[in-house]
Amino acid sequence: MKQTLDVSNDVAAELATIGDGVLDALRDRLEITILLRGNRLTISGDDIHVAEARAVVDELVELVETGQEIGPATVDAVLNAIDQAENVQDVFGDVVWRHRGKQITPKTVTQKQYVDAIRNCTVTFGIGPAGTGKTYLAMALAVAALQDRQVARVILTRPAVEAGERLGFLPGDMLAKVDPYLRPLFDALYDMLDADRLNTYMERGTIEVAPLAFMRGRTLNDSFIILDEAQNTSPEQMQMFLTRLGFGSKVVVTGDVTQVDLPREQASGLIQVQDILSSIDGIAFIRFGHEDVVRHKLVQRIVEAYKLHAEETGTARQK
Repeated sequence: MKQTLDVSNDVAAELATIGDGVLDALRDRLEITILLRGNRLTISGDDIHVAEARAVVDELVELVETGQEIGPATVDAVLNAIDQAENVQDVFGDVVWRHRGKQITPKTVTQKQYVDAIRNCTVTFGIGPAGTGKTYLAMALAVAALQDRQVARVILTRPAVEAGERLGFLPGDMLAKVDPYLRPLFDALYDMLDADRLNTYMERGTIEVAPLAFMRGRTLNDSFIILDEAQNTSPEQMQMFLTRLGFGSKVVVTGDVTQVDLPREQASGLIQVQDILSSIDGIAFIRFGHEDVVRHKLVQRIVEAYKLHAEETGTARQK
């Protein structure tokens, strides 16, 4: 079976990205032959795969025409959305934040569920592997809430637990020592706000980035609070953090339970909290899988390979 369709210049340009990444993803995932010559797209293969590819292409065309960025990962995301009977535009058209022409939107069905949970719940846990957008989407929602005056400040925190290095060997005072652990949060903020505006927010305390130890003894009202790398909290630290919640505030906790840097005998607060709080109203747990990884395709395979290894060897962390 063969189908030919004409696409606009914008769509052709997006499909013909460097290395034909989008078209290669279609070929690999659907086992079809697909060629783009100018503005004409030709799909050939067996009837079922061609029909499925046409449905995906139609959705990709609509995404491009509504201003969304597409890439190889978008093909899998669109297919998964179709498989789960989700409206693709509802998933990818939900613009969380805009900055300098860049739109931050969910890239998978699970990311859309995560965004909805953060909007609707007081406390949301995003648990899953690296590259699934847990922290980035939470920070975009936090900046949006600040812009819309839903909260008075944004507080970003993570435990200063090292993976192989010791804080004592790093130069400088305490703030200089913890800076490397907080740097990823700063990097994401600079993606979402102009530098001058971000610096003003931070000087005023409207946006605060601090290690988890600085949270003790505080009550955080009218705040959007994000705890990142929560797999490296102890149960006591997790309880301490969650009880900082004040009136008019929202909390998002993110982490990957397969990358715990605590000593083996030390329990992880993120693993334990799932058993303690999973049945409480107002608290949502969203779990991401390797299919939600929106980095390089190889990252998905690495995540899945480590997951399978842990299952086969029985080395998955249980506490």
